[in-house]
Amino acid sequence: MLSKTLAIILSGGIGTRLHPLTKERAKPSVPFGGKYRIIDFVLTNCLHSGIKRVLMLTQYKSHSLQKHVRDGWSIFNPELGEYITLVPPQMRTGDSWYSGTADAIYQNIYLLERSGAEHIIVLPGDHIYRMDYAPMLKYHQNNNAEMTVACMDVNLEDAKQLGVMTLNNEQRITSFFEKPADPASLSINGNSVLASMGIYIFSSRKLLDVLKQDSKDKTSSHDFGKDIIPKLIDSGTVYGYQFGGDSGRVTPDRYWRDVGTIDAYYQANMDLLDQVPPMNLYQDDWPIRTYSAQHPPARTVPGQYGSEGIAINSIISSGAVICGAITQHSILFNNVFVDDESQVHDSILFEGVRIGRGAQINRCIIDKNVTVPEGMHIGINEADDKQRFELSSDGIVVVPKDYQFK
Repeated sequence: MLSKTLAIILSGGIGTRLHPLTKERAKPSVPFGGKYRIIDFVLTNCLHSGIKRVLMLTQYKSHSLQKHVRDGWSIFNPELGEYITLVPPQMRTGDSWYSGTADAIYQNIYLLERSGAEHIIVLPGDHIYRMDYAPMLKYHQNNNAEMTVACMDVNLEDAKQLGVMTLNNEQRITSFFEKPADPASLSINGNSVLASMGIYIFSSRKLLDVLKQDSKDKTSSHDFGKDIIPKLIDSGTVYGYQFGGDSGRVTPDRYWRDVGTIDAYYQANMDLLDQVPPMNLYQDDWPIRTYSAQHPPARTVPGQYGSEGIAINSIISSGAVICGAITQHSILFNNVFVDDESQVHDSILFEGVRIGRGAQINRCIIDKNVTVPEGMHIGINEADDKQRFELSSDGIVVVPKDYQFK
């Protein structure tokens, strides 16, 4: 069953709402959790689910994503028919870039036709979660479904950015609305709704037919949520698969986050610092794979005047040095240096960041290779921060990659 399944990962979104973290990189290649990239989670899910034929459809600013996959994911054996292949827009079916999620696959329909796959699983490349896809595929087959959509309960505010559905007693999807303005009208209990996770399983034959039909529709936006699913509900057998109902080999923590905004991204990182994190990265039989460069161990060291380097409830990655400074409830990526008498609170410091002596950093995301001068305050005075940096809706300060302080 799994050997006849092809995974297609949609990795070409611009990631506008994650700017400036996506100024120079695709959204799936944004760093996460001290050592990972966002793309590592869906690729790990494929690996542990036994799906080893993967196409990644890339588009915008894809160089760092291509490099990461090359360096960290060259693990499948082509001689056994295994592969992770990155596919940029080739304009084989027209003269435009990908204009929607369905169009992205349609432009590469020849890859589906020659793959020999019986089932296609379509996956977003920009979500944080762990999931065994094998039980969902079994569910899809047992129901003789033409399409199966993974779904879960979400709160009403988050539902405004997702596809919302209703199911009947047989778990068939009876209605589907993409990014509804009033999701409360679709709620059964008044507090939450059933939302799509953007994970779809098709029989290959059905997906090919649907894509060809949609390509001829001049009124279509060529998007799965806006066009494909609503049409199939009336004409085919479309089922909802509730995430966590049959978790396979994954602990049923039911953790799933769309990290498409700065605030959602920041909170998903901070979730890892909970005393009992809602997603367990330390599960031995489901390790999250990534590219790991060779760095020395992390360390704390006394500062020039004898102050101890202290890390409190923080993730400290290899090569990081805390020198006579305090780091609390923060995530430090590789090769971060925090100098004497500095304080870092509730922040995320990307690889190569250097915090100067006596600086104060609070509720910040500082991108790669930024050197913060001595005595600098960031995240302390909102008026000052607004003059220099972008602030999220919740007041998170984002310092862009390679930023130079005057």
